[in-house]
Amino acid sequence: MPDELLHLPVIQRILARDKDTPGALLPILHAVQHEIGYIPDASVPEIAHALNLSLAEVRGVISFYHDFRTAPPARHTLRLCRAESCQSRGAEALAAQLREQLALDDHGTSADGSISLRPVYCLGACACSPALELDGQVHARLTPERLRDLVNGCREDSAC
Repeated sequence: MPDELLHLPVIQRILARDKDTPGALLPILHAVQHEIGYIPDASVPEIAHALNLSLAEVRGVISFYHDFRTAPPARHTLRLCRAESCQSRGAEALAAQLREQLALDDHGTSADGSISLRPVYCLGACACSPALELDGQVHARLTPERLRDLVNGCREDSAC
C-alpha cells in the first residue's frame, strides 16, 4: 500500500468531524496538515468529494497558501524575516546567501531534505534585526557567518 493511502483513515476521521462546518475547506486542510505533517495528494479527491468541490478547487486553495505543504516537511524549517526593519539591516543579502547555500528558492526545501526556507514578514524581533526563526527558536542580530554556521549545523546534526 502506498504511504499516502496509510493516511486515509486520518483524513476520513477529519472529514467526518468537520465536513458540515460552514467554510470547512480551510479548517479541514489545516487539520490534515497538523495531523499528518502535509496534505497528501491522495487526500484531495476525498476532501473534494466530501465537500462537493472539484479537484481543481481544492488544489487551487492548497497551492494559493504557501503554508500548506504537499510533501513531507524538511527536518528543519528556517523562517527568515523580510520585513522593513530586517530588510534595512541586511535580510535581503542573507536571503540571497541562503538561496545560494541551499540551492533553493524562498519557498523551497534543500535537495537533502534537511532544511526548508520560508520568508516571514515579522518575527517581533525588530530591535535585534536581522532575525530568523529556526525550528521555533528566534536567532537575532544575524551575520552572514552566524547564518552559515546555523545552516551547516542543521545539515550535520539532525537535531540542529
